[in-house]
Amino acid sequence: MASPPSSPPVPKKLKMSTTSTSSADEADPATVPPTTSEPNRRRYKRRKIAIFLSYCGAGYQGMQKNPGARTIEGEFEEALFHAGAVPESDRGNPKRYDWARAARTDKGVSAAGQVVSGRFYIDPPGLIDRLNSLLADQIRVLGFKRVTASFNAKKFCDRRRYVYLLPVFALDANAHPDRESVVASLGSENELARCLECSERGRKVFSVMGRQLKGLKEEKISELGTDERGRPVEIEMEGKTEVLGTENELGEGKQLDALSNLESADVGRELENGGEAIGTEEQPVSENKASAVEEEAESVILVGSNEEKITGTANTYIYGNMEKESFNRILKRYVGTHNFHNFTTRTKAEDPSARRYIISFNADSVISIGGIEFIKCEVVGQSFMLHQIRKMIGLAVALMRKCAPESLMDNALRP
Repeated sequence: MASPPSSPPVPKKLKMSTTSTSSADEADPATVPPTTSEPNRRRYKRRKIAIFLSYCGAGYQGMQKNPGARTIEGEFEEALFHAGAVPESDRGNPKRYDWARAARTDKGVSAAGQVVSGRFYIDPPGLIDRLNSLLADQIRVLGFKRVTASFNAKKFCDRRRYVYLLPVFALDANAHPDRESVVASLGSENELARCLECSERGRKVFSVMGRQLKGLKEEKISELGTDERGRPVEIEMEGKTEVLGTENELGEGKQLDALSNLESADVGRELENGGEAIGTEEQPVSENKASAVEEEAESVILVGSNEEKITGTANTYIYGNMEKESFNRILKRYVGTHNFHNFTTRTKAEDPSARRYIISFNADSVISIGGIEFIKCEVVGQSFMLHQIRKMIGLAVALMRKCAPESLMDNALRP
């Protein structure tokens, strides 16, 4: 008996292509052709990179993004989106692309070597040029580097270096010890707010010069009027010359490039015996010497002339070897692990985050900017808290000026 004919074999199904990926934004450009419905940046893979940038902090409310405030981070995030490094779905949500910063800077603080990290689209080539074209001139991207997937700019940073420029005259113990003394002197014969020596050193008491005396100056100006150029008139007084200024007018005898930022215009004269500068404090001048003093007195600011200049005695305080040794001795007391809860805000002594490690703190060099000498205070630490560095500098200055006892340092660092 013949067997029934066997049924034909079932044809095998063709295998699906394995070149497709599960995520379109992680696709390779060679396998997924560009389409008009998707942006070109979705053709490229995200890469974990570390971006190096520098910025001038003037006009910014710090590095960290803060709603309603102009910050470095806020503008940089927008630049990343418009440069094609961040997709539309992740815009405004930095956690989606593993955003991290190595350090935060306060209001007005600049950075020469800031590092941020994240997962970005770095193709097509030219990401750095695209970012710099979108950012303000105060923010410059220096480059980027491919890093491992686990890299984090904040966690992988083992030390941070800050440079604080301190005017040399700030350490002068002969200057006014505190603002309270200036305020208390108002109305007296020795009104410290009108001291020319403080003006030459750049001393400006905002609570006094900017607010309380502003109304008095405006009253004087309204009574005396202005010249043909709209500038305040010059007042000749017994043995001295005073120029009344308004807001954003000429200042207290600081350098010419900073005069527009001052609101006071108290000026002084020079005595015939040695040229020692005397401020606008009331000084007794005998009648027989008044004419001689007026002849030798030189106006600090020549109103209505293009040859404006500043005169007066030079700052006699020098940051010499003895001062340098004393100041560095104070700064080195911060080195090591200490409890810095007194140098920040809203942090209690028992909070573990208050313990910080300072690697080094020194002030060995002096630089000159615009004719004014500044001490370069350089601190290196593992991490810092809000306002910590400026308060450390403030206490060190107070000890140098003998405004506080040496024991205050031990009490401030006590847990």
